[in-house]
Amino acid sequence: MSGRRAAGLRAWVVQRLSAIYLGLFFVYLIGCFVFAPPASHEAWRSWVAHPYISMALLLFFLSLLLHAWVGVRNVLIDYVKPFGLRLVLLALTGLALIACGAWGLQVVILARIA
Repeated sequence: MSGRRAAGLRAWVVQRLSAIYLGLFFVYLIGCFVFAPPASHEAWRSWVAHPYISMALLLFFLSLLLHAWVGVRNVLIDYVKPFGLRLVLLALTGLALIACGAWGLQVVILARIA
């Protein structure tokens, strides 16, 4: 299998695995918030601070960022032909996703600290 094909297969696998985790975790979140919604901000904070939940949330954010990166990257590579514009858009997308990842990390860390 050539390098280009392997990269395409890797992107496809990452996209599918991240989608499965995102879907399962989203169903879990809906179940938690429908059947046992947190009564206050403090209750929500203590729920997020639980070690299993915080790890699952971090994995959720990582999966979401990877899923978004692979999807947007593939669209930009396929449909934006000028190389310079594609490079700028990929860089902006990467920076935006890094900022979102830092925000998600901050939410989980601050919930665990307080």
